[in-house]
Amino acid sequence: MIASAPGSVTDVTDDQYRALALSCWSLGTMNGPVLGPIIGGFVYQYLGWRWLNWLVLICSGISLCLMFLVKETYSPALLRQKTIKRQKMTGDRRWWCRFDHEETGLQVLKTNLIRPLRMAVLEPICIFWNLYVGVVYSVLFLCFVAYPIVFEGARGWTPGLAGLSYCGIGTGTAIAVGLEPLIRKIIALHPLDPITSRPAPEAAVIAVCIGSVLIPIGEFWFSWTAKPSVHWILPILAGIPFGLGNGLVFIYATNYMAGSYTVYAASALAGNSIVRYGLAGVLPLAGEKMYSTLGANWAGTMLALIEVILIPIPFIFYKYGHHIRLRSPMIVKRDMDSS
Repeated sequence: MIASAPGSVTDVTDDQYRALALSCWSLGTMNGPVLGPIIGGFVYQYLGWRWLNWLVLICSGISLCLMFLVKETYSPALLRQKTIKRQKMTGDRRWWCRFDHEETGLQVLKTNLIRPLRMAVLEPICIFWNLYVGVVYSVLFLCFVAYPIVFEGARGWTPGLAGLSYCGIGTGTAIAVGLEPLIRKIIALHPLDPITSRPAPEAAVIAVCIGSVLIPIGEFWFSWTAKPSVHWILPILAGIPFGLGNGLVFIYATNYMAGSYTVYAASALAGNSIVRYGLAGVLPLAGEKMYSTLGANWAGTMLALIEVILIPIPFIFYKYGHHIRLRSPMIVKRDMDSS
């Protein structure tokens, strides 16, 4: 669901409002990890750990039922369906579209499974953005290790109260969504692409550049206010720039990839989701050992320094992204197919 949903959002929105649509969608993906500990802390505290699993099962079941109400959004598939409908209505097999090809269900499944993986390892745009967003998301998930250590272990808070400490991050991501109209105006000030008469995809990267600076600021802030001797509000407030930076990176990196690949956006974003959640699922496994060995101060500082090292990636794409797109095999193929 998470892998294909951004592609569906991209399919049904105009380029001008794509960031707004992705912002609204990202409230779930970004604030889900934040709301989880807030709700889960009290559920665990008062109902026990089994009810955490029951709650996930209930919500997943509802989501599964709702999925059957979602219609097809992929334009090649819709055009193919329209062609078949015209053929049946008129009995004329001359109705056709450029996406007509005889593929079995197994071949379609194979293509849709392999293409995201191939793009993730062969496309230069995907390689760098997957790496960057994956590391950023992994550090966000490491907060699930750091916050209980800082607030439950060091300050003696209950699981429910410790879950409320994520409100700072949630506030930051909500601000990122609220800033979308302002950022849209900033993007509109960029020079127009002579082919599309719209701002180039790189215009959206300016928001990622801002976010890439805010994330390590929030991480440094949290790391050095995590001591019990410091008032508890300060490490929670550190979550605001951290969450704001994460929101800007996630929303506008997704927007950039969708704008660059258009018809292949779903595959590019699916590959990004695989890498992002793969790293976010693995790196936190070492988080508890890292924080117990280095302490919250230096463990957080190390993560912030890693994020500082990665700051040049969005700035490079902001300046040279157009040239990188011209050398992208999938974008070249897309342009040839549409010509």
